[in-house]
Amino acid sequence: MNKKKLFQNIIKSRGKNISFSDFQLILEAFGFRLDRIKGSHRIYDHKYARSSLNIQDENGQAKPYQVQQFLKVVEKYNLKLED
Repeated sequence: MNKKKLFQNIIKSRGKNISFSDFQLILEAFGFRLDRIKGSHRIYDHKYARSSLNIQDENGQAKPYQVQQFLKVVEKYNLKLED
């Protein structure tokens, strides 16, 4: 799936029913890089955002509140999809 279309689906679904692998893909498409893994937690950092994102896989799905946190960071720092 195209990254722009995937992002639009994430916005439209309000973070529900997003596969964890799609969520990781969109994080990386916005310039987030995996910093470390601690247990089930994956910590992503971004060079322009002062906020780290802590995400977890829940039976192959992204947790909706973590998707919402991501969307707030994207909006707050005006992050754009990278090519």
